[in-house]
Formats: sequence, structure tokens, C-alpha cells
Amino acid sequence: MAAACARSLGQIGRHAFLTQSCRTGNVAAIVPRISIPGSARAYGTGGARFRSKLLSAAPLRAGGRALGCAFLLGGGIGLYQAVKFNFQRHFAEEEADECSSEPKFTLYQYKTCPFCSKVRAFLDYHGLPYEIVEVNPVMRQEIKWSRYRKVPILMVDDAVQLNDSSVIISTLKTYLVTQGKKVHDILICYPEMKSINESGKEVIEYNNKYWLMLSEAEAEQLYLEKDSRKEEMKWRKWADDWLVHLISPNVYRTPSESLASFDYIVREGKFGTFEGFFAKYVGALAMFFVSKRLKNKHNLQDDVRQDLYKAVNEWVSAIGKKRKFMGGDRPNLADLAVYGVLRVMEGLESFDDMMENTKVKSWYRRVEKAVQHHEGHN
Repeated sequence: MAAACARSLGQIGRHAFLTQSCRTGNVAAIVPRISIPGSARAYGTGGARFRSKLLSAAPLRAGGRALGCAFLLGGGIGLYQAVKFNFQRHFAEEEADECSSEPKFTLYQYKTCPFCSKVRAFLDYHGLPYEIVEVNPVMRQEIKWSRYRKVPILMVDDAVQLNDSSVIISTLKTYLVTQGKKVHDILICYPEMKSINESGKEVIEYNNKYWLMLSEAEAEQLYLEKDSRKEEMKWRKWADDWLVHLISPNVYRTPSESLASFDYIVREGKFGTFEGFFAKYVGALAMFFVSKRLKNKHNLQDDVRQDLYKAVNEWVSAIGKKRKFMGGDRPNLADLAVYGVLRVMEGLESFDDMMENTKVKSWYRRVEKAVQHHEGHN
């Protein structure tokens, strides 16, 4: 509609501009003769008719041209505004479509949980925006709606629920690589498997959770080196089955370390006043004794630091000296998993000891930088 108005104004202006110069002879007929007392000598001696043409025809000729230019200018501005408006609306609609196509992620977590830290490392590295709901570890009211009572839980568009850190990561990585599948369709490939453990407690496991659901062409594009896919899966599983079990015995190794750990947990977690006090002092003492049981359960050395050092150095040796990351020039899922597990010790004595007494520091800082700068976004 705006473009049509602009075209009409342009036509009127062009018509006015072209016809005014052809109508000079008729100007005197429609403009009355003008005489200005005392001004005849100043404006010529050609008689009344000459003075009439001089005073009326020339100004109107110039005025007609000016009027035509004004119409043309107005039409051009109107046309420009109409085109500009249409382009702006088109780009706004495209941007809205892109925004609406991006899923909304909500992460239910304990901040100091290594499994939750793994998921955050993945989301941050890939630049995926997400909201965090910190869960109270005592009452867990924030996840009372879920029959799955552990964290992390990732909700996609408030409709699809992803459980288990490795399932979450494998599902989202498949989603990012394929770009054609929906999260719900990918999740079907990771079915729940219920079983009874040695303590007689029902546990839920997930089949294929370290495997990405890719076509052969997609897998070849993602895994450039031979056996890199198997290597990634092996070390992701190692992070879940071994490395994560070294965290508690080390952060609760002594009463003072246990108290410092719970002070950090209370500060970063979601606790009420009484719950925080109880967790900090009673929980710290309880976890000191629990860590001793965990040490025996996993056959750790008396000095559990040595097991931590050995595991971390084993990881660094597997990367080798020629690679920045296990994924080569960029972190892969194993890099992000190991980094996420180790990160929960930051600020504690166990973390400082690990950085000082192992070869992990350079690799750790490289992954930290990549995660903080969302280097996997593209």
C-alpha cells in the first residue's frame, strides 16, 4: 500500500514538471495584471502586458518546476520508506523463525555435583543457552514432579525430559550434528533398563549412552582420525566409572578438608538456614567417615591423593604430546567429561594439590578457556 502511494506521487510530480513549461502562454490569462505604484520605471517600460508576463509567468514557471521536483522527491522518499519497511519486516520474520526453532533448555542440578558439572561444560562449550534450577538436596521439591529423582535432569521446551548426564550429552551432540532430527526422536535410541544391584536396590541404566546416533557420513565428518570414536567412548565411560569415584574420598579426606568442602557446598547450593548449618557441620563429619568406606569400596590407597594423581596422569598420557586435546585441535566429549568432573574440586585443597603434582594443568586451562569462550558454538 505504501509503495502504491509512492508511485502515484511520483506520477503526479512528473506530470506537473513536464506540463508547466508548455503552459507559459496561458499564464497571463489566469493571473490578473498587477501594477505597483512607483515601481514602473524599476521593472521595465514594455507596457502592462509585458509587466504582467514578467511578474507572473516567470515565477510560476519556476514554481511549477519546484512543485514537480517536490512531488518527485516526496514520491522517492515514500518509495524508499516502503522498501525499507518491507525489508525490515522480512528480516524480523526470519529472525523470529530462527529464534522459535531453537529449543529451550532447563537444567535441574546441584552445582557441586560432578555429573551436573559435565552437562554444564557441554552446554557452555557449545554456546547453548539454558536456565538453571538449583535443587535443594534435602527436600528436592524442585523435582517432585519427576519420577526420576536424581540430577541432572534437562528439560527441552518444558516437554521432553532427559535423564543421566551421559544420555543428555549424547542426545544433544547427536541433535547438533544431524540438524535434522528432533530431540524426542533421538532420545528413543537410549532406552531405560531397570535392574537390581548387589544391595537389592532398583537402579536405572541407559543403553547406548556413550554412542552418538549418526549416519556413516556424519560420523566420518565428526571423527576424522581412525578409532577416535572408540577412544572418546572409552574415556567418557572411564570418567563415569572411575574418575568420579575419586572425588569424594579426596575432598573429604581429612576433617578439615571435609568441613571446607561442605562450606563450599552450602555456599553454592540451595539450603535453608537450618539445613545449611546442619549440612556444614554434621554433614561434613558424616562424609569424612563415608569417604573411608568409599576408599575401601573402590580399593583405593591409604593416601587417596596418589590414586587421583595416577588417574589424572593416565588421562594426560592418553592425550599425548602431539594433541592439544583428546579431540585433537578441539575438545571432544571425553575432554568435556573429564574437565567437568575435575572442575567441582576448584577452590579446594585437593584441586590445588592435583594441579601442582600432576601434568594436567596445561590441558585443564585449555579446556577451561574453550568452555568459557563457547568455542564449540560453530
